Amino acid sequence: MATVAELLSQRQQLLATSDSPALDIEILLCHCLQKQSSYLRAWPEAEVPEQTEQQFQALVQRRIAGEPVAYLIGERGFWSLDLQVNPSTLIPRPETELLVELALAKISDKPSAKILDLGTGTGAIALSLASERSDCEVKACDVEEGAVALAESNRKKYGLSNVEVFQSDWFAAVNGQQFDLIVSNPPYIDPDDQHLQQGDVRFEPRSALVADNKGLADIETIIQQASAYLNDKAWLLFEHGYDQAASVQALLIKAGFDQVFTEQDLAGVDRVTGACYTVKKGGA
Repeated sequence: MATVAELLSQRQQLLATSDSPALDIEILLCHCLQKQSSYLRAWPEAEVPEQTEQQFQALVQRRIAGEPVAYLIGERGFWSLDLQVNPSTLIPRPETELLVELALAKISDKPSAKILDLGTGTGAIALSLASERSDCEVKACDVEEGAVALAESNRKKYGLSNVEVFQSDWFAAVNGQQFDLIVSNPPYIDPDDQHLQQGDVRFEPRSALVADNKGLADIETIIQQASAYLNDKAWLLFEHGYDQAASVQALLIKAGFDQVFTEQDLAGVDRVTGACYTVKKGGA
């Protein structure tokens, strides 16, 4: 039987596939052994049962083929949660935590705020907000049935009773409800973007990645419709592509939003743009 150390040495096989081969191998081995990473460091000479090694080797081969680690192990950490993931949704990414951080800041002075997460996917954004603000009522929707089922499973895992997950094509099933905050990480990649043929995104659902009009079509749709669902002084926040901030700001200004802003992620990339909606005198 192979030892822990011998299996960890297989990180060399992932050099051409992964930006973090050592971490990938460690995560896959921990998953197969059902152990924490500290076990690998403490017991490098421990022998791995043959069946476990076979499971590990099968996952390594799938990773060599480019399949994302999160899909291989069925989960990904996001904010303070360990979320179930599957190929029906995007894999939650660390940069999206900026959207959660900014959303929490915008409702910090609003007790019992009503929140809507459009295109929830795994439920990462909605569930993170709900876990931080148990007083808030969070609605989370997605057009894809598989994503709705996954987000609901993640909701149940953490017993977040202040979240409702439902199927909707953007606002179609929202039924005139009003919110203090609307957040979205919608599809925003240009269909012709060469990055769609590289890395993990090759395995992720194209419908959750790509939007027409150079990636702006869904963002534009949401902005055009959002005012009907926002309370006075409510916020609308988007994650978007690295080169889309100016375009998203222009769309918000054209739609009558104010206090428009963009924030950069930890890599210094324009990542989140948002704005405030003010009800105009004499009507919405």
